[in-house]
Amino acid sequence: MARRLRTVASDLPREASDRAARAAADSSAGRDEALLDAYSQAVVAVVDEVGPAVVSLVVAPRPAEGSRRAGAPVGGSGSGVAIAPDGYVVTNHHVVGSARDLRVGLPDGRVLPARLVGADAATDLAVVRVEATGLPFATLATGAAPRAGQLAIAIGNPLGFASTVSAGVVSAVGRALRGRDGRLVEDVIQHTAPLNPGSSGGPLVDSRGRVIGINTAIIAMAQGIGFAIPAATASWVVPQLLAHGRVRRGWLGLAGRTRPIPRALARRLALVAEAAVEVLQVVPDGPGSRAGILPGDWIVSFAGAPVRGIDELHRALADWPRGRSAPLGMLRGESRLELTITPQEAPPD
Repeated sequence: MARRLRTVASDLPREASDRAARAAADSSAGRDEALLDAYSQAVVAVVDEVGPAVVSLVVAPRPAEGSRRAGAPVGGSGSGVAIAPDGYVVTNHHVVGSARDLRVGLPDGRVLPARLVGADAATDLAVVRVEATGLPFATLATGAAPRAGQLAIAIGNPLGFASTVSAGVVSAVGRALRGRDGRLVEDVIQHTAPLNPGSSGGPLVDSRGRVIGINTAIIAMAQGIGFAIPAATASWVVPQLLAHGRVRRGWLGLAGRTRPIPRALARRLALVAEAAVEVLQVVPDGPGSRAGILPGDWIVSFAGAPVRGIDELHRALADWPRGRSAPLGMLRGESRLELTITPQEAPPD
């Protein structure tokens, strides 16, 4: 009897330990389910809000000389996002830049003719107008820039499959991407939301339902790497496309990207800005080449105003009179210098 009591007593701590382990596992599973529910709810809420504003575009290109042949492709497709109730849609330049005939498919099933309002190859953005009113629309984010690690939701309408959704995170900002025409598109967002064929031109959205970018490309054979043009870029490109049909900008004849300035260097040289434009490419015989700019230089100011990135430089050039010279503050290595540059009218796309 005493031996049986000792055996039962010795089993009690083991049973208590097993119960505690099961309780801990159940608690952990409950936390995981709660987290998954919160994540799912955030994505569902964003899709419910923004999805009705995402449209499909079907494009018949202008035939090139001698291109008519049996079996030749008749067009392409992409996505776009309405940004106003009266039919203005933002998409990619590479989706509609050569459009001869353009149609827009709405999430409610209507397919309507549309016209190209304007396009800008340098940022791979375009605006089209569909003859409709009262459309659901989305809002371009303003204020703080996206941050690495934040939730990113890509919504497309490829080939009319409305609200095709994928989710991921912002991987990095300030990337540079070479476009299909060989140009370098600067300051793009890299993210992990998979992009399906036909989703180019659709919105990249944050957890609050704000459009933080316009999806532009994926890297073939590289799983989970997508790119989007930031909403900050679209916010100054779109008004120019609406007003002029193109972006009227001064041209320096160079390509660059936004880069943070090392703090020690900024303190030593008494720099105001925390970031600058790193020059990646200089066009031969362009304004930058004639001014003496070299690849690897950093632009820290234009016409006496700090330049904190590509968007600030673009905005400064958009307002600067073409043909008028301006001082350009530069970093070359760890030395500061000032050059004089004369921006020109940007050449046509």
